[in-house]
Amino acid sequence: MTKPRVVIVGAGFAGYHAAKTLSRLAGNRAEIVVLNSTDYFLYLPLLPEVAAGVVEPKRIAVPLTGTLRGVRVVIGEADEVDLQNRWVGFTQAEGDRNRIAYDRLVLAVGSVNKLLPIPGVTEYAHGFRGLPEALYLHDHIVRQIELAEQAEDPAEQQARATFVVVGAGYTGTEVAAHGQLFTDALHAQRPRLTVRPKWMLLDVAPRVLPELDKRMSDTAHRVLDRRGVDVRMGTSVAEATADGVKLTDGEYVPTCSLVWCVGVRPDPFVAELGLRTERGRLVVDEYLNVPGFPEVYACGDAAAVPDVTHPGQVCAMTAQHAQRQGKLAAHNIAASYGKGRRRTYKHHDLGWVVDLGGKDAAANPLKVNLAGLPAKAVTRGYHLLAMPGNRTRVSADWVLDAALTRPAVQLGLVPANAVPLESTAPEMPVRNR
Repeated sequence: MTKPRVVIVGAGFAGYHAAKTLSRLAGNRAEIVVLNSTDYFLYLPLLPEVAAGVVEPKRIAVPLTGTLRGVRVVIGEADEVDLQNRWVGFTQAEGDRNRIAYDRLVLAVGSVNKLLPIPGVTEYAHGFRGLPEALYLHDHIVRQIELAEQAEDPAEQQARATFVVVGAGYTGTEVAAHGQLFTDALHAQRPRLTVRPKWMLLDVAPRVLPELDKRMSDTAHRVLDRRGVDVRMGTSVAEATADGVKLTDGEYVPTCSLVWCVGVRPDPFVAELGLRTERGRLVVDEYLNVPGFPEVYACGDAAAVPDVTHPGQVCAMTAQHAQRQGKLAAHNIAASYGKGRRRTYKHHDLGWVVDLGGKDAAANPLKVNLAGLPAKAVTRGYHLLAMPGNRTRVSADWVLDAALTRPAVQLGLVPANAVPLESTAPEMPVRNR
């Protein structure tokens, strides 16, 4: 008899852990296929350390082949779904079109940069959602500091040494914290650079890390203040230009660097499925099933998973939820074939960690608030446990960064036009009736 085939679209936190868990549960009794646009799982929480030159880029790119044993990896961009006849169409890296049939389908396509209707932002800002963007930002920071050192005009020097981050959530706060340390180190190596690089962190929220415990927010704000980061709450960008940004309070800030970290939105793939959505996320039940299609599951940022711990709400778009939902999807698929019983998704927050660079971090494991070195130890320990591979290499990078001067060169591998803030999703024909 032919083995049942489970196709998992996406290899982020949800898709990767769905595949890994299902491989363990199914053994060789099912064919598991992961369809993803890259051949690696990206450990997103360490992207700020890549941009700051602490961790090498390949360290956070965990290969799918080899770490997902017994799983077939197909590299391609999903762009067509036939829910009635149960197949997914995709485009391969060199443009060839193909399709793959499924018995069970897991949609774990993730999210993209959240956009706001602010003039100039899509033209002059860059997001921070993937490895190319982190590589680009690293090169851009080094380039701007080098150009600032060479500039004869003091105004140009100041503009090139000013970096504006919009969004004081988890990612934006870490980018600004690591960025200030990074540019201070670059400044120390360049005696001709007469101005200290300046980082600004903007958000319309009343405090940094608004989604986390206030004590963690206070810790992060103290660290940013001590480093000289210009934190402005209740303020955002009203307009972006090639030479700077106009703020919502009317001030104009000359800068060549605008980093967009205001959050994420579900991948546009979801909107083209012709299924019910909630704020762009695919509606599923508490078992992660798509209503009307019991063979289809969705999890992660692209799914509106009911939060049974807060009735009437859906789970937040976080890596923690995505990872746990991916594992549950695997268990429920196994249950659909008679192995075990299906379960509802229920998760209580066990705490958060925020790496602020240097010796600083904020953490609240099991609701115990920590700062400084204890928080740093917890943060790094958490990341090593959460990473599905490359732990030794990441640890080695941390040790080398603590012991040696950080090398800073721009390789120019990712040009600005290769990482637009707004990516155009291909039009996807959908057949579900």
